[in-house]
Amino acid sequence: MYYCCGISETGNTRKHNEDAFLINKIVMSHAKMESFAKEPFITAVADGVSGERSGEIASKLSLRLLADVNFSKSADIKKEINNIHKSLMEYGMSHSEALNMQTTLCALAVDEENLAYSINIGDSRMYRFFDGKFVQITKDQSLVQLLCDAGAITEEEKFSHEKKNFIFPVLGDIMSPPCTDIIKIGKINPGELILICTDGLSDYVRPEEISIVLSRKERLLNKLSELVKLALKRGSLDNITIVAVSAGEE
Repeated sequence: MYYCCGISETGNTRKHNEDAFLINKIVMSHAKMESFAKEPFITAVADGVSGERSGEIASKLSLRLLADVNFSKSADIKKEINNIHKSLMEYGMSHSEALNMQTTLCALAVDEENLAYSINIGDSRMYRFFDGKFVQITKDQSLVQLLCDAGAITEEEKFSHEKKNFIFPVLGDIMSPPCTDIIKIGKINPGELILICTDGLSDYVRPEEISIVLSRKERLLNKLSELVKLALKRGSLDNITIVAVSAGEE
């Protein structure tokens, strides 16, 4: 059994919330949620690409389609993700107002043997928090990450780089298929926390600051709310969505 909670906030500058999260097959936006999930299950966040039409439709539809996936250790998850990508493209082509709608996707999938996997497309992120250590599991599929890997910019410069919002093809992109990164995490131990978030948080709050908030002795959902407030205080111009998962009770 796993405890899951999520929060999605429109923020101070956007008119629409193009973010959404999936917990226990329920897709939510501009909401808070707590629930327990039994393995196997998938939980995720999605961030509709700003600048493309109907980003909010893309994020919610991708998660609804993901909720229908019967995940197991034998599932071909890349094939399932590719089917979701095709469904988004088909929706956009049959609805002119949604042509080329796109979304990131970052998901935690746990199979029937309690083995966890990270599934990532775009620049939403997954972290692992355990024993005071806060480690990023996913790698951003973005230009600034590519520049950082090449040594052209530093990790710190990624936060303020003028091209920080330039990401590689994501779900729904009619020009190019996405690259689905899958990482085997292993079992989630008691006391360990998996955190998934959109860039409305990670672009404005440093990992060490997130770690400090998560270390506090209070309800997990309250800590997620504190992270949202911190991102807004730091001037986040984006929607903010966070999901956290722990093994057993909160």
